[in-house]
Amino acid sequence: MTSNALLHGKKILVTGAARGLGLAFSEAIAQAGARVVMADILLDLVTEEATKLQQQGLQVHAVALDLAQAESITSAVQFTVAQLGGLDGLVNCAALATGVGGKDLTEYDPELWDRVMTVNVKGTWLMVKACTPYLKQSRAGKIVNVASDTALWGAPKLMAYVASKGAIISMTRSMARELGEFNICVNTLSPGLTLVEATEYVPEERHRLYVTGRAIQRQQHPDDLNGTALYLLSDLASFVTGQNIPVNGGFVFN
Repeated sequence: MTSNALLHGKKILVTGAARGLGLAFSEAIAQAGARVVMADILLDLVTEEATKLQQQGLQVHAVALDLAQAESITSAVQFTVAQLGGLDGLVNCAALATGVGGKDLTEYDPELWDRVMTVNVKGTWLMVKACTPYLKQSRAGKIVNVASDTALWGAPKLMAYVASKGAIISMTRSMARELGEFNICVNTLSPGLTLVEATEYVPEERHRLYVTGRAIQRQQHPDDLNGTALYLLSDLASFVTGQNIPVNGGFVFN
């Protein structure tokens, strides 16, 4: 990796890194010159994926992370700082998405609602809370919270997920206000419906709706989001904070 790589020398933690967007982000960030810790509740899988990237010469490590357990969050962050010698960036990608849709608001299970909020909202906040002391030391910290464009257009029969992602967008703005004095930038990246494992349950009609409703009429892939994530983690975005950036081929305009 050349010294002029976009993220050369940066130390980045990516959650939800075993598959889908988190895995794509981890690989792209490492290829851009950063050292990366890949965190996921699926420890065997994230370890396997990290090993593959290590075999490509990329500097990555794997760690277990359960966003529903505060002690797991603390442990993952401590591992990250120990492995990397500090922390410059956090990508909050982990979320509960599979199997959370299909029922209208009168049918929704309150227990599922609570589970989604615990993982997606509280978990995102606790990750930022745990990482903030180390990001302050960086003096140029970057946080990218991954939301969803469903929160911008109000996708039906997906109430808890939509609400959780809307909360992330709002929390990001508050975090940006609070952390700006420490030169920490906090932004939201809101993907459209992307072809990953977590969206395999989505009805085909919803996939068609997204394709036909986009300005760029094709399916969205994980690699479509990498450029924006890299930019937000880089020094190029050092005066960008509190923003929500939809990346969805023009399905929703912000």
